[in-house]
Amino acid sequence: MITTTHILLDQLKDYANPQSKIRRMVDAGELFPIVRGLYETDRNVSPYLLAASIYGPSYVSFETALSYYGMIPERVVAVTSASFRKHKTKIYDTLFGTFIFRDVSPKAFPLGIRLVKEGEYYFRIATREKALCDKLYQVQPMRNQREIEACLYDDLRIYEDEMETLDQAFIERFSGLYHSTNIRLLSSYLRRLS
Repeated sequence: MITTTHILLDQLKDYANPQSKIRRMVDAGELFPIVRGLYETDRNVSPYLLAASIYGPSYVSFETALSYYGMIPERVVAVTSASFRKHKTKIYDTLFGTFIFRDVSPKAFPLGIRLVKEGEYYFRIATREKALCDKLYQVQPMRNQREIEACLYDDLRIYEDEMETLDQAFIERFSGLYHSTNIRLLSSYLRRLS
């Protein structure tokens, strides 16, 4: 269970030195530090469940979501999430792994997100279409269909049969929110596939 220093200090207020008690709990393996002021009680918790607590508002996206949905063959080590109006990429190396937060278009940010329950926790993750749009939003602008196709299959290594199952209308609606040539090219590419 995620907890904060503030909550712990309140729970341990009867101790002479609550801060010292927190340090002893960490040393004993009862608490695991995530980032400053944030702890987890379960060392084996899924990193997906921690991402939004580390930096928010955010949701799991990019390669992490593409891997989660089985759209790419690679197992992704870092948990990459989308945020907005932060104006820089934030990276946190923790006991639970590396967490990366990247900006996406503020207009597109709140749309296309699912709430997934895992055990006692919930986490937010982009839909397959949204994760792909987020990823292409971060890639250097492409000029034509040949380049978008090379990016999808050679660079991102997305399974071709997965592309045919994407919601083309969803991506078409999203292309205007991102103001991205890459996403307009993706939308056009998907129209050609159908």
